[in-house]
Amino acid sequence: MKVLSMIQPWATLFVVREATYETRSWKTNHRGPLAIHTSKKIDKKVCSHVAIQSLLGKHDYTIDTLPNGVIIAVCKLVNCLKVVENNETWAVLEDGRIVSGNDYFLGDYRVGNYAWEVEGMKGLDECVPAKGQLGLWEFELSE
Repeated sequence: MKVLSMIQPWATLFVVREATYETRSWKTNHRGPLAIHTSKKIDKKVCSHVAIQSLLGKHDYTIDTLPNGVIIAVCKLVNCLKVVENNETWAVLEDGRIVSGNDYFLGDYRVGNYAWEVEGMKGLDECVPAKGQLGLWEFELSE
């Protein structure tokens, strides 16, 4: 299965669907099953932001309870949309969709970046330890 590694707290916020999109500076042609992996790194500065703490708290997470170094969820990657306009508090994707609010706050919507759209996000009952990699990588995962 293809796997995407993400730094915390972004991975958890994406998995619990506080963020609709995962933003990247690169696109992929892959569509289909995708596992979400949390890298060992936790962005402590981001985690100290009151809004991030609040969003994590809604799902009973704190900086000390965020999983890392594990695969935490599976989903289906359905689209990879280029950011064509950024207006500092909202952005426009290539299909005309507008991204605003928490979605904008939780992503990097610089013009030229990509918003990865997924569906069917399902957290794993038990996290699977794995060493992350850059880009999309393969891992044998039994759903």
